Formats: sequence, C-alpha cells, structure tokens
Amino acid sequence: MPGTLASVALVAGALLDAVGPEPYVGLPLLAAAPLVSAATLSFRTSVVFAVLAALASVGLDFDQERAWLASLVDLAVVTVVGVMALVVNVLMGRQVNDLARATAVAEAAQRAVLPQPPARAGPLAVASTYSAAQAEARIGGDLFAVQETPFGVRMMIGDVRGKGMQAVGAVSVAVGAFRQEAEHAPSLPELARRMDEALARNAAREGADQPAEEFTTALLAEVPPDGRRLLVVNRGHPPPYLVADGSIEPLLPAVPAFPLGMGLAPAPADGDVPPADWWPLPPGGTVLFVTDGVTEARNRRGVFYDPCRSGLAGRRFAEPRALVDALTEDVDRWTGHTRQDDMAVLAVTRVAAPPSGP
Repeated sequence: MPGTLASVALVAGALLDAVGPEPYVGLPLLAAAPLVSAATLSFRTSVVFAVLAALASVGLDFDQERAWLASLVDLAVVTVVGVMALVVNVLMGRQVNDLARATAVAEAAQRAVLPQPPARAGPLAVASTYSAAQAEARIGGDLFAVQETPFGVRMMIGDVRGKGMQAVGAVSVAVGAFRQEAEHAPSLPELARRMDEALARNAAREGADQPAEEFTTALLAEVPPDGRRLLVVNRGHPPPYLVADGSIEPLLPAVPAFPLGMGLAPAPADGDVPPADWWPLPPGGTVLFVTDGVTEARNRRGVFYDPCRSGLAGRRFAEPRALVDALTEDVDRWTGHTRQDDMAVLAVTRVAAPPSGP
C-alpha cells in the first residue's frame, strides 16, 4: 500500500504535467512521490522514487520545450525535495532502531523482574498472560508470581501505581519481597504485612513526597498441598473469580483492607490482623486472578467489563490456558481492541490427584 501511494503520486504528477490545462500542475505530485516513499519504505526504494521524479521532471520539460531556466527550476525543486525525503528516511530509520533497542531492553527487564510462572505448581495447573498499556515498551506496573513453599502454593497478583518504566522499580521490590517472604511467613496475613513494610521502605528510600501514594494493590493467595482450599488476602485489589461447572463467582473479601506500601498494615501486636478469607476449591475448579486492566476495561458506551456477565459465562474450560485466552479475546472484543491499561491475568486449576498405589 505505501509503495502504491508513491507510485500513484509519481504517475499522476507526470500525467497532469503532460496533459493538464495549466503548466506545472503535476509538479507538486512529482515532488510528493519521494516524500511518501521516504516515510514508509526503505532508503533504496526512496532513492529510486527520487531519481524517477527528477527524470520525469526533466523529460516532461524537454517534451514540452519549456525554457531552460524554467526546466532548471523544476529540476531543482524536485531534487531538493527528494534529498529532504532521503534525510527524513534516514532519521526515521534511526528512530525505529532506537525503539527496537528500547523494546528489547524492556522485554529483558520484564523477563528478569517478572518471569513466566511454571505450568505446574503442586496440585495446580497454571497459565498467565501480560499486556502493557504502553505497547511500545511492553512493560508496565502489573505483576504476578507463583511459588511452591512449605505451606503450599502461594500466588500473588498486583498493580503498582504508575505505568511504564517508572513502575519497574516498585514491581521489582514487590516481586522480590514476595519471593523472599513467601518461603518463611507462617500465614498470608503475615506475608502481606512483611511485603507492606518492604514496599513502604522502598518508597521512603526513593524519597517519595507522598509515601502513602506509592502503593500496590495486591491479592495474596495460597492453596495447601492437598489442594482442597483457597486462602486469600485482598489488599485493595479486584477480587479473584472461581470458575467451576460453567459458573463464574467473585470471591469478595470479608473485610476490605488498604493496599500494600502505605504503611497502614496492622501489626500482629495490635490484635487487629484479620485472618485470610478461604473458600473450598473443587477438583477441576479454576481460580481466575485479574488486574483492573480487565475489570475497568470499557466499551464504546463507557460500560465496564464484568467477567461474570461476559462471554465466559456458561462455558467450561478444560485447562487454565483456554480460560486465559478466552478472557483476553473477550476483553479485546469488549474494548474494540483498544488497550486502556496494563492487564495481567493469572489462572490456576486444581488438577485431579494422581491415583494412589495398590
């Protein structure tokens, strides 16, 4: 298509100059041909269009026996525009290369900070996906992690305030604190408290003017080794959903709590630490964790996306990957394929226990 536009400009300019009612009618189109090619095509192709435009200008002036001074001016105009087009092409090529390098660095940073969860963890099959709002950078403020611990499989999904590279530091601290403390914290509320302290210390170390505004919404979850229960601590995050037998049910917290990193978590000595919420997890049941890139996705009428009333309702999914893919496609249809925020999705399915020995 870009090559077609440049060719049309070149041919139309030549025809208008040759048979038009007034002289020089086609000259602007002749000059536009190398500009169009420079903005969309390779340097060599742009050189070809610049040379063809110059030759067409000379040929048309010679055929119509125009004065040599007028012909020289025509050639100068087309040549100058062609050279400018080539300069534009070179500059755009450098910008494309710089963007490619920045994208590669961002992808490497994301892989280091946010590695892909394992496909299997304890009694759970795992699937996930991540899409950043800043598509060029491919990194944002959403995060998730899955880790096998002595207490069972522990999971986290969260959303750091901010987007793009400015959120990478807080994402790194949150994931690092989870990895470290998930192995040792005796309970999910204690894990949340330790992560809250780590994020608050990081905000203070970064010199935030308003530390309470540098927060991370998060869901911390645990499935014991037997896989029969799901424990959840919700720190200001959209609730998870239990997907089982064709139904989708939100798992709402009994007591709302502040996000992490605000330094407002109750200390154990206060005696006000609420216990983790828990629900039974049936065999084959899937727990769906999302960020607000899903729950706050809007259609053209401004209506928010609701997984419980979406195209997923009534469907059965044999594995978590199928659910993650179906949700992503459904959100894209809802928003008209316009990404409005970072979006992270994590799904875990309780798989059937292997048969016991004789």
